[in-house]
Amino acid sequence: MFVVTGATGNVGRTLLSILTRSGAAVTAVSRGRRPVAVPDGVRYHRADLENPESLSPALAGADAMYLLVEGAGANLDGPEILKVAAMAGVKRIVLQSSQAVGTRPGSASHAPLHAIEEQVRQSSLGWTILRPGGFASNAFAWADSVRSGRMVAAPFGDVGLPVVDPDDIAEVAAMALQGGHDGHTYELTGPALSTPRQRTAELAAALGEPIRFVEQSPDEARRQMLAFMPPPVVDGTLAILGAPTGREQRISPDITQVLGRPPRPFAEWAARTIAAFR
Repeated sequence: MFVVTGATGNVGRTLLSILTRSGAAVTAVSRGRRPVAVPDGVRYHRADLENPESLSPALAGADAMYLLVEGAGANLDGPEILKVAAMAGVKRIVLQSSQAVGTRPGSASHAPLHAIEEQVRQSSLGWTILRPGGFASNAFAWADSVRSGRMVAAPFGDVGLPVVDPDDIAEVAAMALQGGHDGHTYELTGPALSTPRQRTAELAAALGEPIRFVEQSPDEARRQMLAFMPPPVVDGTLAILGAPTGREQRISPDITQVLGRPPRPFAEWAARTIAAFR
């Protein structure tokens, strides 16, 4: 049996579907208080990772857990989460971390994730660590302005990053949960560099209507991001968006190696999700 934390997120929803189609027993975990729709046959359990004991009922009988750490993990007790998992009989952890843990090891914004990675590696459990770069689904932040005014506002309009489709992350996670990838750290990216201006054009193509791109200043973007991110994470994110390192612009081979196919391009994600922008 597999346990998927963050089950209502962009990766978790797809991961639930993949595991369910494979015939596996799955428990979906999220901290939301409202009823959550999950695929038929999936058990749902509400828990908060900031209270590791709340995970115990969900982990009973589980072989492996997908551990999604939200908000860079600043408030989590990693050793206690791993202790609860081990006591429940979990044998394997697949941790969704971030590319920035490797590319910016001294960054305050990702220091908590760096610590959790080390705790997972030093635990008695089998482990796989996934380090995705920027998500294609971050473009959902543009959905309101596209729907209301056919406009996208973003900073660093011509700086390219190889954004990754969350469905690709989910497919790699499903493989790792089922074994054969213990001890590996995978860096997950898309197949090509993609700028905000290019992603806007690809959304417009999927929509069949023009979308105007407006380049924000870094200060404008920072003020907007502070509404839903803590300051260190905002600063770390803007540093990556505006001045990516060579490694952050590198096209990783890891998705191809694990899945036997290349990662999906942003245009494919846009076509699949365009209803959210109409």
